[in-house]
Amino acid sequence: MSLTTEVSVSIEQQYAVTIGTDLWSDVRSFCSNHYSLNKLVIIIDAHVNRLHGETVRRECSAIFDELSIVEIPRGEQSKSIACWNKTIDAVLKSGVERKTPLLAVGGGVTGDLGGFVAATALRGIPLIHMPTSLLAMVDSSIGGKTGINHETGKNLIGSFYQPDAVFADVNYLKTLSEEEWVNGLSEILKYAAITDPSLFDLALECVDSGFRPNELWTKIIGESAGIKSDIVSYDALEAGRRAFLNFGHTFGHALEKKAGYGTISHGEAVLVGMLAACRASNDLGGNVRPEIFDDFIDLYSIQLDKHSMPIDGLIDAMKHDKKVQDGQIRLVLLNEWGSPYLHTCTDDGLLTDAWNFAYRAINENT
Repeated sequence: MSLTTEVSVSIEQQYAVTIGTDLWSDVRSFCSNHYSLNKLVIIIDAHVNRLHGETVRRECSAIFDELSIVEIPRGEQSKSIACWNKTIDAVLKSGVERKTPLLAVGGGVTGDLGGFVAATALRGIPLIHMPTSLLAMVDSSIGGKTGINHETGKNLIGSFYQPDAVFADVNYLKTLSEEEWVNGLSEILKYAAITDPSLFDLALECVDSGFRPNELWTKIIGESAGIKSDIVSYDALEAGRRAFLNFGHTFGHALEKKAGYGTISHGEAVLVGMLAACRASNDLGGNVRPEIFDDFIDLYSIQLDKHSMPIDGLIDAMKHDKKVQDGQIRLVLLNEWGSPYLHTCTDDGLLTDAWNFAYRAINENT
């Protein structure tokens, strides 16, 4: 497989998202043209380090004179104030300078934390993303959102900080667990819902082809990254259209918080959130068929229990979402597939019905 795709993101400065296989020559060429090559800081997920760290170190040592490597724990717990503090302490003590690039190697957690470290170290050092998960390749590595969680909510501390480049080598997906493939699939289904419903069929083809890198998956990664790039290029700071990327996420973030970060994966929570958002859309006159998700629900291992996570607690968590304005919840809903809009929600009854529907849909199909 040699299919390579490149999409362009224009925010503040233009940068490329390169998608393909065996991209180290592209990385070498980019770094040689942009940096002094004296030093590179690498932030890498511990699990990714065990699987790919030797290759990353070897290839980066062939480009840079000195490497400073900071390993972070695997999982959502790394998106914490404590881990950010420990990581930026290591970066600053390594002798980093303002033109020293930082390479974030890992999934969405690594990219979010590494991006926030790059944004805050010396008031900003160059950032390169090397996503190793499907979710990071299609979503979180693109667009410049960085940040960490707070006990009151997800991603409440952070900044918009754009990378210089993104290199998404699909070879990394060879070592991805099926659970992580499914985790990233939710973001692809989100793009299908808000922009291009034909991606539902392509996503099903990808699933049927197996959870392994192939041309189908490379195609849908490229199309998803292109959708994300187009949206964030148009609206860098989420003043309008970019908010549509939060479809399902206001519900999903509440679920992650109440379950305990890392208990339910981001992809699982977003799937539940999209089901809830579909129900709320239809309650308000929309025309979407949430049954389209039935072909995918059984891929997820999630089980929901209203006794352990009562709906009133989830609604309360939604009211502390970072997108709340004037104390009111803002939902991304759909007129129909591919036609999203923002709805300011003041009706807890609408939210209760949406949550009840999502609980039933999940528990009847898993």
